[in-house]
Amino acid sequence: MRIYIISVYLFLYVPIGIIVLFSFNAGRHASELRGLSVQWYGKALSNPFVGDAFVTSLIVALSVAILSSLMGTAAALALQRLKGTPRVLFDGLIYIAIMIPGIVIGIATLVALVTVFKFLNPLLASIWPEGVNPPKLSMGYFSVIAAHTLFTMSLVIILVRARIAGMDRALIEASMDLYATPWGTFYQVTLPQIFPAILAGFLLSFTFSFDDFIISFFVAGPNTTLPIYIFSSIRRGITPEVNAIGTMVLVGSLFLLMTAQFLLRKRTRPKD
Repeated sequence: MRIYIISVYLFLYVPIGIIVLFSFNAGRHASELRGLSVQWYGKALSNPFVGDAFVTSLIVALSVAILSSLMGTAAALALQRLKGTPRVLFDGLIYIAIMIPGIVIGIATLVALVTVFKFLNPLLASIWPEGVNPPKLSMGYFSVIAAHTLFTMSLVIILVRARIAGMDRALIEASMDLYATPWGTFYQVTLPQIFPAILAGFLLSFTFSFDDFIISFFVAGPNTTLPIYIFSSIRRGITPEVNAIGTMVLVGSLFLLMTAQFLLRKRTRPKD
């Protein structure tokens, strides 16, 4: 069993280690290690196409993380009060959103948005004042944000609900006994206890959105996110610059995931 476990971990992490190692390649070929150098990191950071793709991914990921955190937290608080069949139904919908493959979400979102755009664009053109070009709805930032939020919001709901389930209800009852308003109880009692889960959901949503390729590939339109840029670069051949970009994304993602894991394990200590 130990040999099996070691073999699985080697199979998973040795290729990642090779990418990290070859990102420091002094040569121009990704398959030949000719000394160590950080030149490819400098070229990747100075590449304007990489910079534009990074900014696009950053804008999308931040927007998705904020929307998912807000809507996911509100949904988790609301679902906690549901009982019976409605709760079972909504629980199923939440888990289905996570279990559905990304390619299905991408295709479904693409078909849905194209259908909506075909209906709304002529409608906007008919009601818009003459002489003024009406706005034309198309794929772009909003379509990517909408598709990513659909997936990541379910993660936030699960994390926040787990935190709510382990929350001390006596504190909420004590706040109500002291004539606190519902908003005051939420702000002073509930929010501090669930905030680590909200922040962890924010970081996980940011990470999943920033690293996503499959969904973005279908709904990004003319916008190019960093994973899409990396995929396009790989089609022309793997270079040490691609390895350097992948290593930087890997380090950033691991940092966010470790931070989220730390926050999930954090326990709120009572104040003296």
